[in-house]
Amino acid sequence: QVQFRESGGGLVQPGDSLRLSCAASGGTFSTLNMGWFRQTPGKEREIVGQHKWLGRQSYYAEYTDSVKGRFTISRDNTKNTLYLQMNNLKSEDTAVYYCAVRLSLDDAWDSPENYAKWGPGTQVTVSS
Repeated sequence: QVQFRESGGGLVQPGDSLRLSCAASGGTFSTLNMGWFRQTPGKEREIVGQHKWLGRQSYYAEYTDSVKGRFTISRDNTKNTLYLQMNNLKSEDTAVYYCAVRLSLDDAWDSPENYAKWGPGTQVTVSS
């Protein structure tokens, strides 16, 4: 069964950039519909964006409003890895970031209930 592990988190200053990785193992990665989420203590896990497979080598990325224009999701199928490039980071981006596989395209793309195989997460802290 496919498993995921996130990495690349750390402590950065406002305005900095960071790239997170989500390494997949144990399954076929290229055809998976994937999502990035984040969570802060006491709050619900929230969507950051999704990376949807459209067929062949084509994908579609979609983002929550708060990160549009700053974050970019991509993948490298030769490395079985999903990426989250985060630019112009803000203090409110501080959270634990997770990747997961979307279970069904019939369900809401932004609900964590429609995702599974969560990785352990990676902490991102944005602070001056």
